[in-house]
Amino acid sequence: MFRKVLLAGLLAVTSVPAMAAGAPYTTADTTIGTLVDDAAAKAVIDKHMPGFSTNPQIEMAKGMTLKQIQGFAPDMIKDEVLAKIDVDLAKLPAKP
Repeated sequence: MFRKVLLAGLLAVTSVPAMAAGAPYTTADTTIGTLVDDAAAKAVIDKHMPGFSTNPQIEMAKGMTLKQIQGFAPDMIKDEVLAKIDVDLAKLPAKP
C-alpha cells in the first residue's frame, strides 16, 4: 500500500521547491531525501514516525516533501505529526 501511495505521489508531483542555503528544514519545503540524508533530521523523523526512514520504498519518495506525500497517506501522516516534526526540525542548526 505504501509503495502505491508513493508511486502515485511521484507521478503527481512535477517539482519541489528549492531550499535557500541556510534555511531551516521543514516538512513542506525540504525533500525527504534531504531529511533522511541528515542524521539529525532523520532522527527527528524516526522519533515521530517510527520506521518511516527505513522503509524500503523510501527511495521512491526522496524527491518529495512529507507534506506532499501527506495527501496520499493522510491516515499515516497527520497534520499534528508534521507540526511536531517542524518544531523539532526548527531546533536543528541551519545548513550552509
